[in-house]
Amino acid sequence: MDSKTQARYEARAKIVKAMAHPARLFIVDELMKNGERCVCELTEMVGSDMSTVSRHLALLRSAGLVEDEKRGAMVFYRLRVKCVLNFFDCIESVMECNAKSQRELLAR
Repeated sequence: MDSKTQARYEARAKIVKAMAHPARLFIVDELMKNGERCVCELTEMVGSDMSTVSRHLALLRSAGLVEDEKRGAMVFYRLRVKCVLNFFDCIESVMECNAKSQRELLAR
């Protein structure tokens, strides 16, 4: 693999790794479904302390998945791209396929 190809796959891995946590998946899903949210709302929804949620958001921002905007003392986050929905749809399809395979194994 040449260096340009490797850099492309490393960039992809950074994005996938940023979502590889249940709380971060929840945050992305929440922003996708309901739009912009402030950190305080996300903290309450996730059920973790603000510093933990802020670290999750920083990882998502670093990967380019979310962007933030400070308004007074509050920081609001929103998705940068809406195509994440396609990724989630793909994950759900894999989960359904896996469940079907498991049901078939059990039926034998």
